[in-house]
Amino acid sequence: MSSVTAPAATTAAHRLVRTARTGVAVVFALNGLAIGSWFARVPAVREALDLTAGRLGLLLLAMSAGAVLAMPTSGLVAQRLGTARTVAVATLLVAVGLGIAGVSASTAGWLPGVAVGLVILGYGTGTCDVAMNIEGAAVERRLGRTVMPRFHAAWSLGSVAGAGLGAVAAEVGLALAVHLPLVGAAVLLGTVSGTRVFLPFAEPAPDADGGSPAARRRAVLAAWREPRTLLIGLFVLVAAFSEGVATDWVAVAFVDGYGVTEAAGAAVYGVFVIGMTVGRTVGTLALDRWGRVPVLGTTILLAVVGVSVAVLAGSGPVAVAGVALWGLGVSLSFPVGMSAAANVEEHAAARVSVVAVIGYTAFLAGPPLLGLIGDRVGTLHALLVVPVLLLPSLALLPVTRPPR
Repeated sequence: MSSVTAPAATTAAHRLVRTARTGVAVVFALNGLAIGSWFARVPAVREALDLTAGRLGLLLLAMSAGAVLAMPTSGLVAQRLGTARTVAVATLLVAVGLGIAGVSASTAGWLPGVAVGLVILGYGTGTCDVAMNIEGAAVERRLGRTVMPRFHAAWSLGSVAGAGLGAVAAEVGLALAVHLPLVGAAVLLGTVSGTRVFLPFAEPAPDADGGSPAARRRAVLAAWREPRTLLIGLFVLVAAFSEGVATDWVAVAFVDGYGVTEAAGAAVYGVFVIGMTVGRTVGTLALDRWGRVPVLGTTILLAVVGVSVAVLAGSGPVAVAGVALWGLGVSLSFPVGMSAAANVEEHAAARVSVVAVIGYTAFLAGPPLLGLIGDRVGTLHALLVVPVLLLPSLALLPVTRPPR
């Protein structure tokens, strides 16, 4: 009887993990759809509020601030509620934030209202990001092969869809007050469905080792004292900055630097995300074959070349090719950094939370930094900050190796 039961149990477990993999991919994609929809409409928000590059950077800081506020407790919340419930509640905040920002910008031209909406959006995104990465790492461990970049590829595909919808909405003149709330509602409904097939959550008993709130807090504090975790966080910070600069500024930079329309600027952002999607889809094969360090080193150098071409080409089509190469080059660093933080399951939540806090500092500092530089040298040339930071990050690659 055991010879029949064991294979049946193994098959059921594999089916459960594969189903969870699909659910995680759906959640990543929908989160990307929400974020891509917002950033594709940033030029419209700037026009509605009549903002300079510097003031726009400060406004975008509100979203980053919300995300950074969420990070220190996101791992603890995920441990306590489970990743499925954490993601669902966080996505509700994402939907509410999108709605407030869209209505405030479009109907009232009210800058404080947009800022409040972005703080809520950022808080929801930050919480969701930690929880879905913890769930993705758990699925990856159970599958026994690299899949985290493909989850982030799903996020990128969602961003492409969001950018595409944003470009269409801009072209037809769809009001922000209609577009963004509709996106938020659709993302919320889809995410709740996706979380229903996450891996089962077993809440630890309060008296179990690591089960009490105090024990969970001690685990997070311990992670802050681990040199490897901190260095991974620094690596993820550079990766997040390199990716976030494109998300925040590439559409605006092409509008200002190459004189393209708002819709074309949104489409350029879509090209960047397509490059990321391709890298994250095929990069898993390269990572499993050659390992993290050589593959990440190659992709980072591609990103340096891509940004330089995008800024210095002087030709719109060549610059767009550089944006695609930029997306390909930064595609793997962030997801592999998260996988590296979550290599050991019992410490995954605490370490991912710490790495996320450090990494999301880039989203806090990036928008105002680029905005201030853009006021002096132009938004397009301000993008050259990215390769200046990417090259030193090559020295951090050894910390991404799985621990023995």
